[in-house]
Amino acid sequence: MIQSTKKRSKKAGLPPGALVHIGEHHEEKSKITVINYGEEEFSSTEMETPEECASLKGKTQMCWINIDGIHEVETIEKMGQFFNLHPLLLEDIMNTDQRPKMEAYDDYLFIVLKMFFYDKKEESAITEQISIVLGTDYVISFQERESNIFAPVLERLKNGKWRIRKMGPDYLVYSLIDVIIDNYFLILEELGERVDNLEVQLVTSPQTETLKSIQTLKREMIFLRRSVWPLREVISSMERGESPLIQSSTYVYLRDIYDHTIQAIDTIETYRDMLSGMLDIYLSSVSNKLNEVMRVLTVIATIFIPLTFIVGVYGMNFELMPELKWRWGYPSVVGLMLVISLLMLYYFKRKKWF
Repeated sequence: MIQSTKKRSKKAGLPPGALVHIGEHHEEKSKITVINYGEEEFSSTEMETPEECASLKGKTQMCWINIDGIHEVETIEKMGQFFNLHPLLLEDIMNTDQRPKMEAYDDYLFIVLKMFFYDKKEESAITEQISIVLGTDYVISFQERESNIFAPVLERLKNGKWRIRKMGPDYLVYSLIDVIIDNYFLILEELGERVDNLEVQLVTSPQTETLKSIQTLKREMIFLRRSVWPLREVISSMERGESPLIQSSTYVYLRDIYDHTIQAIDTIETYRDMLSGMLDIYLSSVSNKLNEVMRVLTVIATIFIPLTFIVGVYGMNFELMPELKWRWGYPSVVGLMLVISLLMLYYFKRKKWF
């Protein structure tokens, strides 16, 4: 299940800008990949140290630096020094519990996004924070761990047939955000299948596990909404053209991913409403099942009330009761009890009480 909050106790009392990693710790060493490209050139290199990245700044037409693993404080700190990144920005990168946002600085933009992966084995979504820094001729992306989420963008850069090699760094940032948003729909498809399966299970044979699954899915939808909803503000701020780092030719593409974001939000809201309705249906189903049981028990108890009365009357220990010495007394009483039972069953059936 998605963890809605992460422990911040390690940062308590520390000054602003203190670099402390908050999130899942990974043993792997941070991986630094530098992609240099232009209209006629492309190269991809893995760097051992952040110092090697600093030497490339300003020497190529476009530079994209991707860092997999933000748990190494020294690596993040040095990258901040080489590219003059604000300490509060670095603090936000290492704090993986950030809300999606965009902040404008003097010569770069800082964007925080949420990425989701679906674990089919555990049947749950896994969240990851992705931070992006957009400069005049460079883009730096920070991921919590190594993944192939940006593989389609890298493939387009290698191919060289797409416009991404001809456009500026703002278009590269658009491409990264577009891949992230497209992945939202893959997650929503998986969650949508789970919602449909739960709906069928709810109608056919609701169990206690059904309620647990509904609550788990509802919690995941709430977290997805909290992570995706602020993204519309981020893209809207980029689309308004308040930053000189974003060219006017990129606005049409930003409007496209804005529409995709709205569509993802609408889908999440639809699933949330369905889950809320399913919860009500489950409670109603359990209540109706209990009512059916109580109805059967009530009918049985009602039938036995007059029979108990007859048996109680003939159970009195009086000597001069008229039927006690009668030869056909016992069969007559049993027959009377049977007739009363059948008449009551016929009456209940006619009233459609069962």
